[in-house]
Amino acid sequence: MTEVAPGRGLDDATVTALADELAEATRTRGTVELLTTRHPTMTVDDSYAVQRIWRARREADGHRVVGRKIGLTSKVMQVATGISEPDYGVIFDDQVFASGSTLEHGRYANVRVEVELAFVLAEPLGAGATEHDVLAATEAIVPALEVLDSHIQMEGRTIVDTISDNAALGAMVLGDVRAAPDDVDLRWVGALLSRNGEIEDSGVSGAVLGHPARGVAWLAGKVGAHGDRLEAGEIVLAGSFTKPMWVERGDEIACDYRDLGVITCRFD
Repeated sequence: MTEVAPGRGLDDATVTALADELAEATRTRGTVELLTTRHPTMTVDDSYAVQRIWRARREADGHRVVGRKIGLTSKVMQVATGISEPDYGVIFDDQVFASGSTLEHGRYANVRVEVELAFVLAEPLGAGATEHDVLAATEAIVPALEVLDSHIQMEGRTIVDTISDNAALGAMVLGDVRAAPDDVDLRWVGALLSRNGEIEDSGVSGAVLGHPARGVAWLAGKVGAHGDRLEAGEIVLAGSFTKPMWVERGDEIACDYRDLGVITCRFD
């Protein structure tokens, strides 16, 4: 009988097989059946193990990690997904776009957009980091849009499914304005999200755990528990303060952050 590590419900062979299944879904832009339906004993530790192997597969293909994303940090996102705790994933170099970019809609599965703030780190952060440490380590705050790309069946997903799928990260679109953390009240950054010229949603950044820097501190603690840390130069998406907005081919997206500028992108 194959031994299962403490905190895990699956053996290493099963975890590796699931990671390879998701890597293939990423390459083929497809989706797979719920992991938790097929493996009811699967735990959060299992799902992060799947994500680490998936990450290693992408790195072996020549892609470079340039940041992290935090998901499900606001009440609106937890309600929208039915999941009650945050999660995280990694951001690769080929997932970063500038405002004004045209993105290939068919590159992603179950395409949705969220409104976020990105923290550009000047110093590393690890276990034990506080909100104050995050602000001291941050070089700049940049408005951002996250493009969600879900490779696991949507209905009935649990946090275990979402984490395994790299927290459903597809891409991020970064704004042109970079602000020092001391120059912005990070609880009160507002945004108006539009699709094809019509406002669809709005939000304020304090919806992310009361202050988005708290999400980054949470992330530093979580990756620290796995023997990792946030590195200088990395970009951290702190979590959405709007619900996910579905996007179709041909849609033009704009998000107005007032003093932090307007982000635009198009899906073709």
